[in-house]
Amino acid sequence: MRGSSAIKANGERCRGIAATGSDYCPAHDPARAEERSRAASKSARSFARTPEITRIKSRLKDLYEAVLEGRVDRSAAAVANQIANTQLRAVEVERRVREQGDLEVRLDELEG
Repeated sequence: MRGSSAIKANGERCRGIAATGSDYCPAHDPARAEERSRAASKSARSFARTPEITRIKSRLKDLYEAVLEGRVDRSAAAVANQIANTQLRAVEVERRVREQGDLEVRLDELEG
């Protein structure tokens, strides 16, 4: 196994293993640049904030400030925080279900 010939942005040599038939590891192979770009773009979209998440985060910030200022009872704030966590988990489950559906469609296309 050979090491990658790539030089990282900080000037150090990459410690990755060169892919078969290449002088570079998969993370630095110029032939895979477009593929890496697509993957990074897709990843960024999956982490994009939804209006629902933004709303929940705003409410949590307001709740935090209200507790510190003594405007909201701590036990009531704890329950509200638990509900917010449940809402965030539900949003994550919805995202996973949607992603699974997308993968199933792509798999069906590949098999067909």
